[in-house]
Amino acid sequence: MFRSLLTIGMSLAVVAPLPATANGQAAQATLTSARAQELLFDAARLGRTDLIPALVAAGADVNAYDPRGYTALILAAYDGNADTVEALLKAKADPCKPDATQGNTAQMGFAFKGLDALAARLLSTGCAVDARNKQGQTALMMAAMFNRKAQVDLLLTAGAKTDISDMEGRTAASVARAQGNDSLAAKLEH
Repeated sequence: MFRSLLTIGMSLAVVAPLPATANGQAAQATLTSARAQELLFDAARLGRTDLIPALVAAGADVNAYDPRGYTALILAAYDGNADTVEALLKAKADPCKPDATQGNTAQMGFAFKGLDALAARLLSTGCAVDARNKQGQTALMMAAMFNRKAQVDLLLTAGAKTDISDMEGRTAASVARAQGNDSLAAKLEH
């Protein structure tokens, strides 16, 4: 965390003018697109919305994957950084792009974490409400697994299907039941 804060702090030269040198010439700061990319992931994770436009202008790709397989949007989403999510969407981040490892989407992360306002915002972008990860799971299944009732309602209102099964044959209702959420399971069975 300290390293990331230090890195972000040092990157302020991207957005703030540098002082003049002893000979009166403005100091030059160069930021490679590779370094801008690293900083974009840090900014997304830390909620440094103010840095997003400058990092994108410096060559950071808002749809690239970090070394762990996450996009900046997914990092911002999982950490609940709503303003950063908005800045990334404004910079043309793909809200439907899954992570590179499990195929989880930002919507699945919102369902898992119970981030209702962000989930509603992402649903407004037109991503498939029933997008599936590599295990065949949907955001509705994740919401059911963690008893996120508001998420379940939001996803159902957006048209999520309750009859989809994952690779192990589980539906959102059976996932809820396995977690001891019988009332939620009953709701999902109708």
